Amino acid sequence: MVINIKSLINIAKEKKIIIATAESCTGGLLAAKITSVAGSSAVFDRGFITYSNQSKEVMLKVNKKTLIKFGAVSTEVAKEMAINALIESNANLTLSITGVAGPGHSAGKLEGLVCFGWAGTSINASSELIQFGQIGRYNVRRKSVSYGIKKLFNLIN
Repeated sequence: MVINIKSLINIAKEKKIIIATAESCTGGLLAAKITSVAGSSAVFDRGFITYSNQSKEVMLKVNKKTLIKFGAVSTEVAKEMAINALIESNANLTLSITGVAGPGHSAGKLEGLVCFGWAGTSINASSELIQFGQIGRYNVRRKSVSYGIKKLFNLIN
C-alpha cells in the first residue's frame, strides 16, 4: 500500500499529531519527503540527521554503551533515537531510521538491513528490523522512506 504524503499530513492535522524524525542512513530524506508538501509545517516539528555515532550521542543522547554493545544499526539504537527525539523536540510522535544503505556491509550487518524506531506521547516506544535485501544504496534509502511513511500513517491511525 502506497501512502500519499498529503493523506499523512491531513490525518496528522486531524488528530493533532506533531512529527519529528531521527534519521541516519536516509540522511534526512524522510523529513524532506514530508516537508515537500505545502501545509506540512502544521504537523512537522524537526528532523535530526545523525549519520555518525557521535552525532547520535550528542544530538539525540543515545547511550554510548548501547552503540558499543549493539551497534548503530540495531533496534536498540533505533528505539533510543526515537525516544530521545521525542524528548528533544516539540513532537508527540517520532520515527527513527538507522541502517546499512550499502553497498556491502557494516560491522557484519548486510546492505539493506534497516531498523525503525518510534515513540509517542500516547504510544509505547518500540522498534523493528526490516531486511530490504541487497538492492543498492538508492533503493534501500527509497524503500526505507516509503516504509517510514507507512509506519507513521499506521501509528497515527
